[in-house]
Amino acid sequence: MDRRILKSREAIVEAFVALMAEKNFEQITINEIAERANVSRGTVYLHYTDKFDLLDQCIKSHLVELIESFLPCGATGIFPSKASLLHTFQYLGQHAFFYAAVLANKGVPTFRNRLQAALLRGLDKQIDMNGMNRDMNKEMLIQFLTSAIAGMIEWWITNSMPYTDVEVVEQLWALMERNQMVPQPFDKGMTI
Repeated sequence: MDRRILKSREAIVEAFVALMAEKNFEQITINEIAERANVSRGTVYLHYTDKFDLLDQCIKSHLVELIESFLPCGATGIFPSKASLLHTFQYLGQHAFFYAAVLANKGVPTFRNRLQAALLRGLDKQIDMNGMNRDMNKEMLIQFLTSAIAGMIEWWITNSMPYTDVEVVEQLWALMERNQMVPQPFDKGMTI
């Protein structure tokens, strides 16, 4: 891709996210995005159909990167190791401005729904329905755990990361272990 095109897109996305941090999505206009990005309205429309397309593409690209941060090459399951979970929270911390903007913005419930859908797909393959989970309804268990993990991510980001990524991962991993969500057999000696 041409560097000028890439630079324009980055400026548009950066301006858009900054505006979302300041006000509700519904109040943002293409004119404001163009002005903040120091590009013309036409340039914004050259890259995006409208602000909804811009929002959709931003969410899509960040979710793809977030999901890729879950899995090292060849791994299976949504969080195959404590190290991959830490990598995910480090990624979230590095991109906290974007995640805080979309999670705090009342006009963007789509992000949380798409995050939960991604977690749902990954957890469906990872839940061990033996042991303490054998008497549980798998669908309800997965819905519960998906909401819990998405809620933990949302809480951590919207509260300005009150604990380090390592502290959050230790607690979340312990909760996942209690609910038999960690890969089997579990390496008890693993540290991060």
